[in-house]
Amino acid sequence: MNLVLCADTVHTLAGDDRPVQAIAITGGVVTAVGTRRDVRDWRGPGTEVVDLGGATVTPGLIDAHTHPVMGVQLTADVDLSAARSLDEVEHLLATAAAGRAPDEWLQAWGLDPNVFGDRPVTSAPIEAAVGGRPAFVRLFDAHSALATPAALRIAGVDGPRRFAQRSSVVCDEDGRPTGLLLEAAAMDLVTAHVPRQPVADRAARLRALLGEMAATGLTGGHVMDLLGDSAEVVAAAEDLGDLPLRLRFAPWCEPGAEAEQLAELIALQGRGGRRWEIGGVKFFIDGTIDNGTAWLEEPDAHGESTDSFWTDPAAYTKAVHVLAAAGVPTATHAIGDAAVRYALDTLDGLDSPAAAPHRIEHIETLPTELIGRFRRQGVVASMQPAHTHFTRADHTDNWSSRLGHERADRGWRCRDLRDAGVPVVLGSDWPIAPFDPRGTLAAAQLRRPAGEPEIPPVQPHQGLTPLMALEGYTSLAAAAAGAIGGITIGARADLTAFTLDPLRTAPDELADAPIAMTIVDGTIIHRR
Repeated sequence: MNLVLCADTVHTLAGDDRPVQAIAITGGVVTAVGTRRDVRDWRGPGTEVVDLGGATVTPGLIDAHTHPVMGVQLTADVDLSAARSLDEVEHLLATAAAGRAPDEWLQAWGLDPNVFGDRPVTSAPIEAAVGGRPAFVRLFDAHSALATPAALRIAGVDGPRRFAQRSSVVCDEDGRPTGLLLEAAAMDLVTAHVPRQPVADRAARLRALLGEMAATGLTGGHVMDLLGDSAEVVAAAEDLGDLPLRLRFAPWCEPGAEAEQLAELIALQGRGGRRWEIGGVKFFIDGTIDNGTAWLEEPDAHGESTDSFWTDPAAYTKAVHVLAAAGVPTATHAIGDAAVRYALDTLDGLDSPAAAPHRIEHIETLPTELIGRFRRQGVVASMQPAHTHFTRADHTDNWSSRLGHERADRGWRCRDLRDAGVPVVLGSDWPIAPFDPRGTLAAAQLRRPAGEPEIPPVQPHQGLTPLMALEGYTSLAAAAAGAIGGITIGARADLTAFTLDPLRTAPDELADAPIAMTIVDGTIIHRR
């Protein structure tokens, strides 16, 4: 045995009711479970025995939807996520711009469109705040951005463009860009000119970020992208030492992908390093409700969100079927009701690949008649409880007012899906929302931010039980990646030790409870 871990409480989540207080680990794998009395029989000459006393050990927490590598670039420069008014946004940007050269780029992220109120979302306030400098400001959903006139001039963007996907350079009635760029293809016109940190610098930042994540109890993440030189960044980070987290990447399949691109995605499967691998492919079938780029069965209040992200949805279906036939699991971003229905239609009749089941991400507004189809078709529902923080219970926010009361009332139906027997896995979508799983576990139960009881919960009847929430971050998340879920012989030795019991602690208190220990691959990554 390399390591024996003991604690007063161990939630194995493996379907075995036998009391467990000790876990033996050899070569990164759980090789025995039992009580403290068993430890003397397990101990060898080089065995390290760690007794955490009153701590509670669970399977390792896994963020089922995250973007750590892409997020290192997305979170460069100015953080606007805490700004709740346009005045605050302008102050933060003006402060950051002060002292910079007139042609020096400024980047920002996390902008809440609700700060514009009834005003149109344009770059005019950004332009004034940065003093005419080139600036690129991402809105909080990362599906849209504001680019100042200087940034658009550098990118050569002076009017509308046509794309192979549902993206747009928003223009006024005279055909002049307003600065608002919707979806990746439009944003890429400008980001191609935005300064990017060298690979080595981003690799160092990635390692630091993953270390911070491990300190919150995370042992792994399902990374829903592999863009540009991301693989090079991850490899460079691993050259510095083993990654603090286990990462599983799903590269994107873009609209217009032909047989050659699909063959490349198939060939990538299984590649990786010591603690990271490529396993799956990510699709987008729509955008976001806040931007009017989701796919709804009826238009939103602005007459928008009526189309698929793929200009030819049948091409999406064909690509999914080609990958599924090759044994590749797929994950589809589907937010609107029409998007979710079409994704389920596409997956209907497909067998789950041996590597992992197919899954649908986000599922923000869901008709009741679609819930049972997830279970019947064996499709995993991947949800992000903290996304409810971007809405309000009284429906006065942009997301809710676009949808209207009926569709907003069926938002993020985590509990209805779980009660129907659907595996619901939980994640943060960092950097869209904070990565700390303790806050997300609390939000999954409370349907409001932890520690803020004055905020009315959004659809509180959709809150999960403590066990459901924990399973969504541990055993179900592991199974969604094709791994053994729970603490049992043969499972990966990825473990999280809480100072408080997540099944018996009030969610508000759990969100602030320190993590006693994080173990990845049988190695202690974080110790309180």
